[in-house]
Amino acid sequence: MSPRPTLEDVARAAGVSRSAVSRVVNDQPGVTSPVRQRVWRVVRELGYRPDPVARALASGQADVIDVIDVIDIVIVDDDDFAMSANPHYARVVAGVSGALGDTGARLRVRRVSRRGTDVLLTGPGPDRSLGALLVNVSPELARQLRAVYGRVVSAGRSAPGVPYFEPDNTGGIRAAVHHLYRGGRRRIAAIDGPPHNPCAVDRRTAYLDAVRELGLEPISGPGDFTRATALRRTRELLRADPDIDAVVAACDLTAAGVLQALAESGRRVPDDVAVVGFDDSVLAASASVPLTSVASPVEAIAAAATRALLGAGPGHEGRVRLPVSLSVRSSS
Repeated sequence: MSPRPTLEDVARAAGVSRSAVSRVVNDQPGVTSPVRQRVWRVVRELGYRPDPVARALASGQADVIDVIDVIDIVIVDDDDFAMSANPHYARVVAGVSGALGDTGARLRVRRVSRRGTDVLLTGPGPDRSLGALLVNVSPELARQLRAVYGRVVSAGRSAPGVPYFEPDNTGGIRAAVHHLYRGGRRRIAAIDGPPHNPCAVDRRTAYLDAVRELGLEPISGPGDFTRATALRRTRELLRADPDIDAVVAACDLTAAGVLQALAESGRRVPDDVAVVGFDDSVLAASASVPLTSVASPVEAIAAAATRALLGAGPGHEGRVRLPVSLSVRSSS
């Protein structure tokens, strides 16, 4: 059996001092971000695990435990309260937790704003990371995080070389638009998701393609997957085009803002304006008017991505698209 890698082995392979490695693995200041990234990369490559006794002696703490295995969920969202405001994230956590089961690995959620992503590039910390599931992470940042974590999987289309799992965004939106068209709707608008989000981009593209194929005029407003922005954008669309008779929302949280704006304007759902969301989250069934929504397998995507990170399932090296379906309710 080969000897256990030492701190000196890591320092030698990383080309830094022993003290620099010690500061990195103990999550202490005084080391630049590039050095931290290089040290963590070598730690993973060598399989180095800090000696708990040595760590206890160095820190003066008698109860220091050994390094544990961690899978990170990395979420980029500018809303400080996103974890409670957006049910999508709870479904992601549920999917990862279910896949981890009794593996002994710990789940850690790291939510940062788009302007605060630099903190992610310092490395996953002193625990041994098994990889990261990326949510709302841009392709460029995904590329950087792959270098930091070694193993990453994205929930949604990502950069070349970064494997991903995603719902059939195109098929879902096309089904929504055609469902509304069959119901007699001819002024079908859309409230989009954020332009930096690949799933939102695919949903917007699918909407534009579908309405043009049907000979309809595209009507859309920019959004960001939040209720407040959807409320504002829907008000603007209704003022600019009072004849809108249907709205496709980029997600169920967006649809909630659409429904609020329609209620304020005195328009009846679905008599005057039909609404379709995307996700089929808890918000869909509990909306003021039960919401027709594209059922996205969020938990299944998160679970499959986790199994890929653990090496226990297919997909870590490629792209996997999961099917969706349309749950029709009173709103359409």
